[in-house]
Amino acid sequence: MTTLEILQRAKKAKSAMALAKPDAKNRALSAMARALEDHAPAILTANALDLEAAKGAVSEVMLDRLALSGERIRGMAQGVREVAALPDPVGLALRREVRPNGLVIEKTAVPMGVIAIIYESRPNVTSDAAALALKAGSACVLRCGKEAHRSAAAVVDALREGLAAAGLPQGVLGLVEDTTRQSAHELMTASGLVDLLIPRGGAGLIRACVDNATVPVIETGTGICHVYVDKDADLDMALDILENAKCSRPSVCNAAEVCLVHRDTAPEFLPRLRERLVDRRAAQSLPPVELRLDGEAAGLIAGVPAGPADFDTEFLDYILAVKVVGGVDEAVGHIAAHSTGHSEAIVTASKETARRFTAQVDSAAVYWNASTRFTDGGEFGLGCEMGISTQRLHARGPMGLAELCTYKYIVTGTGQVR
Repeated sequence: MTTLEILQRAKKAKSAMALAKPDAKNRALSAMARALEDHAPAILTANALDLEAAKGAVSEVMLDRLALSGERIRGMAQGVREVAALPDPVGLALRREVRPNGLVIEKTAVPMGVIAIIYESRPNVTSDAAALALKAGSACVLRCGKEAHRSAAAVVDALREGLAAAGLPQGVLGLVEDTTRQSAHELMTASGLVDLLIPRGGAGLIRACVDNATVPVIETGTGICHVYVDKDADLDMALDILENAKCSRPSVCNAAEVCLVHRDTAPEFLPRLRERLVDRRAAQSLPPVELRLDGEAAGLIAGVPAGPADFDTEFLDYILAVKVVGGVDEAVGHIAAHSTGHSEAIVTASKETARRFTAQVDSAAVYWNASTRFTDGGEFGLGCEMGISTQRLHARGPMGLAELCTYKYIVTGTGQVR
C-alpha cells in the first residue's frame, strides 16, 4: 500500500476514533497489550533480523536502542495498559463560562485527527505512539527508519489484531511501507491528510521536518542536556546523579552530554569524577566514559581535549564534555548558548542558587538535585510519551494524552442573537 493510500485510509477512519467511547478505546488498548505479549516470538524473530542487518552499520549504543527482548516487549505492553488506565482527555471541559446573556461557553478538548510520527530505530516507539494517539481519539500513521522496519511491522501486526478484537477499524493505525526519504517527504507535505506531524529522532530528522513540512509540526528534542555541579554541591550526590544521567542509557535524549563544574569545587570533584566514570567502570568491565575537557579541566585531570563542537554535540554515547565555570551565572550563560532546551540539572545545597538556576534556565525540564533521566512521560505520570517537545507551542516537555488533543469552543444558547 502506498503512503498516500495509508493516509487516505487514516483520514476516513479518524471519525470512528473521534466518536469512540472511552470504554471502547480502553478495550482496544487492553487487547493490543495482550496481542503484543502473544506475538512476542514473532516480534523477536523480526527484531533479530533487524539487528543482524544493522550490525556494523550503527554503534553499539544504537544497537541497544534497536534491540528488543521479552522483558522489553512486556514493558511495551505494560505501557499500553498504563495509557488505558489514564483518564480519557477527549470531551473534557477545560474551561466553562456563563456569559451575562446566558450563553454557556465551554472550551473542550477534542482529537487532533490524523497524527503522523516519523521515528528512527526504536521499535518501542511503535506501541507507545499508537496507544497514545488512539486513546487521544486520533488515527495514527507511523513511519519508522529502515533499521527497525521489520520489528515495527511485527508490532503493528499485533496491535491491529487487538484493534480488530475490539471492533475498531484497521485504518486508524497505519505503518508506512516505504522507508526511503520520499515517504518522509510525503508525510511532511500531506496537507489535508495529516493534522499533526511529530518527528522523533536525531537533529537531522527534526530539522528536516521543521524546515520542509507544510503540515503542523511539534519539534521534539535532541538532548544536549547539562548537569551543573555547584560549589555547594554534595559531591557524592553529584557523582551518583552524573553516573546515572550519563551511563544508565547514553543513547536516549535525556542522557547528560555536558558537565559544568564550579571552579571552587573542580580540584576536588574532577579527580573523583574521573575515578567514578572512567577508572572504576573500566575495572568493573563496564564501558568507561570518555571525558572531553576544556582547558581548565584538562589542567586538573587526564582526558581528551574538547574540540570546537564538543559542547554542541548530542553524543548518544559514553562521552561527556566537561567545562569549569565561575559560578551559576556562567553556567546559565553556557546553557543558554549551547543547550537544545531539553533538560538541565543543578546539584547544590543552596536554595538561593537553585532558585536562580531554575528561574533562568529556559529548558523544558529543569532539575534540582536529580538526574535528567527522569524527563519521560512515564516518570512524569503521563503514561508512555509521544516525545519530548523542546518548543514553547503547542506542547512543552513530555507529550502525553493532553498534549495530543487540541480544543474547540462549544457554545450553548437559548436563542440569543447579537
